Amino acid sequence: MNFSGTEPHIVLGLMSGTSADGIDAVAVRIAGCGADTAVEQLAFVTLPFADEVRARLLALAGGCAANSREFCLVNFLLGELFADACEAVCRAAGLRPDQVDFVGSHGQTFWHEPAGAEYLGRTVRATLQLGEASLIAERLGCPVVSDFRVRDMAAGGLGAPLVPYTEYLLYRQQGRTVALQNIGGIGNITLLPAGGRLCDTLAFDTGPGNMVMDALAARMTGGKQRYDEGGRLAAGGRVSEALLAYLLQTDGYLNLAPPKTTGREYYGEGFVNALWAKGAELGLSGADILATATRYTAETIRLAIERFCPVRPDQLIVGGGGSRNPVLMAHLAAALPGCQVMTNEGLGLNSDAKEAVAFAVLANEAMAGRCNNAPSATGAAHPVVMGKISF
Repeated sequence: MNFSGTEPHIVLGLMSGTSADGIDAVAVRIAGCGADTAVEQLAFVTLPFADEVRARLLALAGGCAANSREFCLVNFLLGELFADACEAVCRAAGLRPDQVDFVGSHGQTFWHEPAGAEYLGRTVRATLQLGEASLIAERLGCPVVSDFRVRDMAAGGLGAPLVPYTEYLLYRQQGRTVALQNIGGIGNITLLPAGGRLCDTLAFDTGPGNMVMDALAARMTGGKQRYDEGGRLAAGGRVSEALLAYLLQTDGYLNLAPPKTTGREYYGEGFVNALWAKGAELGLSGADILATATRYTAETIRLAIERFCPVRPDQLIVGGGGSRNPVLMAHLAAALPGCQVMTNEGLGLNSDAKEAVAFAVLANEAMAGRCNNAPSATGAAHPVVMGKISF
């Protein structure tokens, strides 16, 4: 295709987060690029992963024993599933696949080690997202932009967070400081100072989002529930101040200064096992442990704002699956008096679609040859064009 930054394009955005619940797919019409970007959402769908697929994705992302053959297979399996999601959102939008101009796909993260590890005589910084883009390109017959994180890391950045650039384009305000808190598997915040420039944008991972709560809900229900729907399990328990203090005192990630990022390698099974054991030592029920973890998630966001945001936000817009947990949202509002805590729905937007939209916008910038990272958030040495294009 001949990309024009002035003509509107039909773009699909694909996202699968650290919770590995499924694939979010959005269809949007994007006009312009850079500061002139305008986005119209046409349709949004989520395709949940089958239970056996999700279980294996979580195991692989958690560092279980596996070989190169399995990673090869899962890469192509995910490519087919992402292509299925593209076709599903096209049907929802009333589009033919040949009407799609291009796709932006985040893929599924399996490992993210931006701090580096000693390997064969060198310190290697690395990240791995899978979901073969060529399969998507073949199925839809259009370019696919994928594997965004690696270019930022090559420039010395953390490869995360990726959405601050798009949030700056779409959410900034002249007279009010806005913060956007995504609560997916991991929590991440973007601070947009009133009237600020892209270089004034601050973003980092605040700590766990739904990841720890999801694991506790699954443990409490013997795997029957993937997450605490509506916060009902947490509402049946009581917050333990002793366990909360333990979490806030022992979680070293909370004390790290930005730029910083985290994931399942830190807040995965080992973290949850230690939390559960401490709760049992204190004589707490599963519901009490989950209630405390829910409060703790809100407290990590409060601490992130108090410790690392140079300006307190006037408005906090919450997105991701955690925005649908009323217990968590109540804790968050109580933790941030004087700040308007709201969801994307309060702006007439879709919280679930937000990150998928971001990857459509990042793809739009990449197709235009425009730098689309936020070095002030990732720590990269300079702006880069993120994303590999499969034609």
